[in-house]
Amino acid sequence: MQSLTILGATGSIGVSTLDVVARHPDRYRIFALTGRTQLARLAAQCIRFKARYAVVDAPEAATRLQTLLAEGGGTTEVLHGADQLAAVSEAPEVDAVMAAIVGAAGLRPTLAAARAGKRVLLANKEALVMSGALFMSAAAAGGATLLPIDSEHNAVFQALPATYRRDPASAGVRRVLLTASGGPFRDRDVDSLSRVSPDEACAHPNWAMGRKISVDSATMMNKGLEVIEAHWLFGVPAEGIEVVVHRQSVIHSMVEYADGSVLAQLGNPDMRTPIAHALAFPERIDAGVSPLDLCAIGHLDFERPDHRRFPCLPLAYAALRAGRGVPAAMNAANEIAVDAFLAGRLAYLSIARVVEAVMARMGSAGDTSIEELEAVDAEARALAGALVQSAEAA
Repeated sequence: MQSLTILGATGSIGVSTLDVVARHPDRYRIFALTGRTQLARLAAQCIRFKARYAVVDAPEAATRLQTLLAEGGGTTEVLHGADQLAAVSEAPEVDAVMAAIVGAAGLRPTLAAARAGKRVLLANKEALVMSGALFMSAAAAGGATLLPIDSEHNAVFQALPATYRRDPASAGVRRVLLTASGGPFRDRDVDSLSRVSPDEACAHPNWAMGRKISVDSATMMNKGLEVIEAHWLFGVPAEGIEVVVHRQSVIHSMVEYADGSVLAQLGNPDMRTPIAHALAFPERIDAGVSPLDLCAIGHLDFERPDHRRFPCLPLAYAALRAGRGVPAAMNAANEIAVDAFLAGRLAYLSIARVVEAVMARMGSAGDTSIEELEAVDAEARALAGALVQSAEAA
């Protein structure tokens, strides 16, 4: 039986993970669950799955969660703070860690799990976007097993040889093709995008996701982050990673080989599929996902992304090529800009403008330590915040 810590248990990935876990009570038990604001949901999860620990970010949240647990008869011990997030990630009792905290806050506990040699189910993009070289080195030194949860990277992982070791040439890999749905604005007139609302940007046509990642899907920043992730996970250079708009979200990604073969992983757009794959790897278990009916789908469409519509995508390629701390700065600026857009403080098209401006001003940012990267993150956030304020005042 595997003992699991789920970082970000109350988000969409965490909820889907617990759904898969509930289908296999003989295989998995919950060691720790973490959350931030959805305390009633976290309490209910702790009670149902008999979690040993729950971790929140602040003492006030811990007090409230303890009250909710007492009211429900729960016995989970409540902890709080960043150090405790790391502690439940690296605890010797833990076999696997689902890293699903959104944003830079998930970096340290995910890194702690990698250093401790855990089986890391990687749904947190920022661990690789912010600190790719450091994270991969820590995973190698700790003997961690990295299993990607993003549907695209999980698809690539499945399409690569079982013996693949981040060396595309020796495996005959020519290209990695990441598919993208195109989001809610793939057919909308580009000139009208300046008027879109947060609710419109969050209305994803294929996937049910949180608001921040839904906006990233609309701008295609999420795909840009995935390009950077793919580089670090699979050792493929930027020019060997291509993004293809695929409206149906049935083919989750592909690998093209030197002999002309293209291997693809297909499935209904349901995150429980990659979660179940990673939880049970190398075995296969039921995920509760409906079978794929290709005849009902009828056809699969593909097109190249329009960079006028999706300006964040080329920014991510530029950040990857620049290296050092630039991807961390890009990620931080995007988080600030998206938060401002969701709060009604920034126009949709200004998200990319803020990100580009921050990247231009921080082109020599360092990346030799986690402290240096966190300093880059803080500086980029401050700069992005100032740019948002300037846009509001204009």
